[in-house]
Amino acid sequence: MTGHPQPSVRHQQLIITLFGLYSRDPGRAVPVSVLIEMLGSLGYDAPGVRSSVSRLKAKGVLRSVKSNNVAQYTLEEGLADVFREGDDRIFSPVGANLGDGWILAIFSVPESLRSRRHTLRTELLNFGFGFISSGVWIAPVSVLDRVRSRLVALKLDQFVDFFSGDYVADGSMREKVAQWWDLTHLDEQFGEFLEFYGDAVNHWTALVGSDPGLALEESTPELRLEAFKYYIPMLTLWRRFPYKDPNLRSELLPEGWKGAAARETFLAVHKLIAPLADAHAKTLLTLA
Repeated sequence: MTGHPQPSVRHQQLIITLFGLYSRDPGRAVPVSVLIEMLGSLGYDAPGVRSSVSRLKAKGVLRSVKSNNVAQYTLEEGLADVFREGDDRIFSPVGANLGDGWILAIFSVPESLRSRRHTLRTELLNFGFGFISSGVWIAPVSVLDRVRSRLVALKLDQFVDFFSGDYVADGSMREKVAQWWDLTHLDEQFGEFLEFYGDAVNHWTALVGSDPGLALEESTPELRLEAFKYYIPMLTLWRRFPYKDPNLRSELLPEGWKGAAARETFLAVHKLIAPLADAHAKTLLTLA
């Protein structure tokens, strides 16, 4: 099979995807040679892979280890929990924040701790919060437990107070939502995802059928490699969306919202070819 979609994703993003899939558990390290082979099949050269690994090590994402004098890398301690929390959003069959009601996050961070203020804003964005005004952010109430746990882990909870409630002012809540979230830009990104992968379900169903177990059982090494080359960039492109999408009720979203179609497409292709891609990756890791 030829003509793989070519979304714009960087070395580092792909490497994080690979470690999240195949090396998140303690003691699970990936040799540099395997990373080079994996990304080589995706069209990336060895110097670029080595450079990206070094950058991720400097950022505290990866940690180098030695085994039989072979250079290997594993995730830094504590990041496995971040990946597990992310799984709930990335692979969820429905939006995570469909409950009624809202929470307001009211925060104030001293100027002397400006970097912590930036981290706090980033975390709120990653949980789908919208911006109302300086120090005031809003999200569906269903994210409360997860965001609170995350802020406690980062020792940021001391700067934030949460309030729950309903919108009771006159006027359209849909218009307010359009002010608090940049849904137009997000919808454009969902549209770009569908431009790359909108026909993926038909494509792969025609190729392997609709039974993932049977497809894996009857697969060849060549097919597993093709699935890997397709799946890893697709997942890398998709996994950013659950950290941007507030998963609002449909009546609050713009007409023609593409998020639901994008999610349905990703999950269907994931079900079909993730086992094939995993089998290819595990073969490389076993042979290393």
